[in-house]
Amino acid sequence: MQGLEQRASGLLLHPTSLPGTHGIGDLGPAAYRWVEMLVEARQRVWQVLPLGPTGYGDSPYQTHSAFGGNPLLLDMEHLARQGYIPCDALKDAPAFPADRVDYGQVIRWKLPLLLNAHERFERLAPPEEQKAFEAFCTAHDATWLHDYALFMALKEHFGGAPWDQWPAQIRQREFAALAHWSVRLAPRIMAYKFVQFLFFQQWEALKAYANGRGILILGDVPIYVAYDSADVWAHQHLFHLDGEGRPTVVAGVPPDYFSATGQLWGNPIYRWDRMADEDYRWWVERFRAVRHLVDIVRLDHFRAFQAYYEIPAGAQTATQGRWVQGPGEAFFQVIFQELGTFPIVAEDLGMITQEVEHLRRRLGFPGMKVLQFAFGGDTTNPYLPHNYDADCVVYTGTHDNDTTVGWFQSASQAERDFCLRYLGYRPEHISWALIRLAASSVARLTIFPVQDVLGLGSEARMNVPGRVEGNWQWRLPPDMIGQPALEELAMITETYGRVPR
Repeated sequence: MQGLEQRASGLLLHPTSLPGTHGIGDLGPAAYRWVEMLVEARQRVWQVLPLGPTGYGDSPYQTHSAFGGNPLLLDMEHLARQGYIPCDALKDAPAFPADRVDYGQVIRWKLPLLLNAHERFERLAPPEEQKAFEAFCTAHDATWLHDYALFMALKEHFGGAPWDQWPAQIRQREFAALAHWSVRLAPRIMAYKFVQFLFFQQWEALKAYANGRGILILGDVPIYVAYDSADVWAHQHLFHLDGEGRPTVVAGVPPDYFSATGQLWGNPIYRWDRMADEDYRWWVERFRAVRHLVDIVRLDHFRAFQAYYEIPAGAQTATQGRWVQGPGEAFFQVIFQELGTFPIVAEDLGMITQEVEHLRRRLGFPGMKVLQFAFGGDTTNPYLPHNYDADCVVYTGTHDNDTTVGWFQSASQAERDFCLRYLGYRPEHISWALIRLAASSVARLTIFPVQDVLGLGSEARMNVPGRVEGNWQWRLPPDMIGQPALEELAMITETYGRVPR
């Protein structure tokens, strides 16, 4: 894998799960302590989920922008020291739960303070900071920033309604309406731009610190975007929409072993023909943006670039869908011609055909292996370590899986028996046994959710696919990972040749 020529390992933890005092993990001191823990545990990679501004359901895979950052991650203490937030506001913060994220409570407290920070910035910021903000706007306005800020200001003005419920002129982006609202909402538009400026400042500083300590950031690019996003509103011609701007077909996956009715995601589907006519410019800019934020890209639902599943809008389940040819190799040739090559991990879980596998191999992208999937079949199961080649990334589980402890407790007796036979012993801690099994494999990179390092059960699960509420809330305890676990992880990393050289 480009950028990771040596064996390595890393941990999966989204920044929202970091401990802290303001209701949600942020980019402040706890994030820097986390980087130091990765170094102490001899890790090389920190994997995060998508970093965009979340919307309904709080999912990092359903954001208001494929380009922007999540303002909920901003370190409020740092902004108070800069003078952009009143110190009294932090003292008067509500009592947040420490073990989970209450997004509604965090949003109600944090976003008004952040949006009001721009006025204080204009009065108090030194000239060099004012110029830095102007340069940020100049660099990003044309590609995404102005559309995003206008979208958010309009959404706020119309009481949070999705964009297809706005007045027709602005919904359809008529020139006069865009000009009118850009003037009328100008102060709020600038406030939303400023919050993005703050996010990029803080994230870039954290990433530079991590890179300086030898830690690479593995980020995530969801293939689809949310319907109620600045991306769809600003580029309606690039999606399958009707004359009112509503989807005609939506994304999902067909029925399979796990679901008799499939999965109905509901995201709008790209007009790949029109994207090709524009030399995939929107995607080029999207990859350009994510490359600035992370070192390695995990490309979610890679199989849809070969063939994607489309479902008629309004369908109640995914049973009525059909497979349609995707953009294929030509798409990636354009991306790499524009941006050069960069490391990509293909999320190739689920219903994978030979055509998808051939595309991944031709492009040289490592795929993913998940140990929780390994023990439900026979010895030919591709998720069993003896069937790996080096060009893959192995996980004990992902953000969509139960924790390893939770999985083992709920697995069938046959799966548990096979797992124990494969291990050759009955471990005291199943999560550490699978961490060791993954680390000992030939896979170039191994990634462990931090919940498995802590040996936690289903109560610490990050996401349950198909469940609308209650996801993405888990948080690390204030002491993070104890010294014995750090030493155990470092020992395993050293034993199986995954220490950076």
